[in-house]
Amino acid sequence: MAPSLSPIKTHHVAVIGAGAAGLVAARELRREGHSVVVFERQNQAGGTWIYTDHVESDPLSLDPTRPVVHSSVYGSLRTNLPRECMGFRDFPFVTRPGESKDPRRFPAHSEVLSYLQEFVREFEIEEMIRFETAVVKVAPAAGDGGDGGKWRIESTEKGKCSSRDEIYDAVVVCNGHYIEPRLAEIPGISSWPGKQMHSHNFRVPEPFKDQVVVLIGSSASADDISRDIAAVAKEVHVVSRSNSADSYIEQPGYDNLRMHSMIERADEDGSVVFQNGRTVFADVIMHCTGYKYHFPFLETNGIVSVDDNRVGPLYKDVFPPKLAPWLSFIGIPWKVVPFPMFELQSKWIAGILSGRIPLPSEEEMMENVKTFYAKLEAEGIPKRYTHRMGNTQFEYNNWLASQCGCPEMEEWRKEMYLVTGLRKRARPETYRNEWDDHHLVSEALEDFALYTSQV
Repeated sequence: MAPSLSPIKTHHVAVIGAGAAGLVAARELRREGHSVVVFERQNQAGGTWIYTDHVESDPLSLDPTRPVVHSSVYGSLRTNLPRECMGFRDFPFVTRPGESKDPRRFPAHSEVLSYLQEFVREFEIEEMIRFETAVVKVAPAAGDGGDGGKWRIESTEKGKCSSRDEIYDAVVVCNGHYIEPRLAEIPGISSWPGKQMHSHNFRVPEPFKDQVVVLIGSSASADDISRDIAAVAKEVHVVSRSNSADSYIEQPGYDNLRMHSMIERADEDGSVVFQNGRTVFADVIMHCTGYKYHFPFLETNGIVSVDDNRVGPLYKDVFPPKLAPWLSFIGIPWKVVPFPMFELQSKWIAGILSGRIPLPSEEEMMENVKTFYAKLEAEGIPKRYTHRMGNTQFEYNNWLASQCGCPEMEEWRKEMYLVTGLRKRARPETYRNEWDDHHLVSEALEDFALYTSQV
C-alpha cells in the first residue's frame, strides 16, 4: 500500500489557489479535521471567474517577464452550462434573494463569482485564505524526498520584501489551467505583418471595429468571441481542425462570419491562405486554442512533469503515485462539469489524508496509469488529450463517490449536460435562452430541497 496513515489522522495542508477547486478543497479538508492554509495571489476568492479589463502587455503571452493577468474572462461571457448542474452538491447554484443579480439559467461570469464568494461566506472559508500571497516554490523539505509528507513552501506577500518559508505535511495544487496560453502553429507566421493575440487577452469587441479577424479554435470561447467580434468587425473567419479540408460555411444570421478549414499558411503580404483554397487579407489572427498546464512553483525532481499537456504520471488525475498522498492535484480534467467534480476529488483527498479511505500501493497506481496511457495510445488519442473527459466524466465521478462513500452523481445532472451539448450544436445562437428540459429542472430543485434540509 501507499505510505501508511493512522486512522483519522490530521495533517497541516497547504492549498494552492482560491478558485472553485481550492475553495471546496479547503472546506472538505477542514471537515475531515485537517488544518488548512490557502494561498491566493489575488485580493479576493474566485480564481478565473474574477473579471478584469486589464490584459497582458504581450498579446500572445509569450514573454516570460510579462506581468501575468490571472483571468481569461471576457466581458460578454456567460456560462455554457445551466446553473443547476454547475453547483456544489450541498450548496446549489440557484438564485438567492439579495445575492443573485443575474437570475438566468446560463448567467454571466459575475453571477458565478458571486456564487463562489457566497460559498466562502457560508462555510467561513475566508479565515483559511492568505490573500495577495504568491507561492514561489513548493518542494520536498530538506532531507525528505516528498514521500514522507513534508513539503517546504516559499511564498511572498504583496508589499513585503522578504519571503516566508513554511513546512506542510501535504500540498493540494488548485492553481487552475486557464492562464498559460497554447498557440497554433502557422506556416509563414514569422513574416506575416498583422497582429496576433490569444483569447486570454480578449475582453471586448470594440478594438476590432472594421477589421478582418481570423480566429482559430472550436471551443466555447471561440464560438462566443467570433459572434461578439462579428457585431463590429468587417469580416470574421473562424478556422478549426474539426472543419473539413474544403469547409467554407457562412453562418446563418451573419453576413460577415464564415467557417473555414485550417490555415495553410500566412504570407508577408498580409494574406492568410486556408486549406480550402480561399485567401483573405487579415488584420488580426486570434488564437482561441486553449491553455497549457503550468506549475512554475512546483519542484519534484522530475517526478511530475508536463509533456505535450499531459500532467503525469497521475493516478486518477489526482495523485502522483510516488508522492501520494502528500501531493495532489484538483481540477486537471477538462471538458467536464467542473464544480461537482472538484468537490468529489476534494472529499477523496481529504479522506485519504486522514486514513479513512485507503489508497492503492505506489506500484498498483503506476500500473493503473500505464494501462490508461496504453489505452489512449491504442485508440489513437493524442497525448495532449489525456485529461479530456467528456462523457467519461460520469463514470469517473461515480468511482470517486464510491471511494468516498457518497451517493453517485444525480442522473438529471448528466442528462442536463448531454442535452445542453445537443442544443448548443443545433442552436448555438439561442441555446442559452431557449430550452425544453423543464422536467430536469424540476428534478434538480427537488434534490436541492432535500440537500439543504439535511445540512
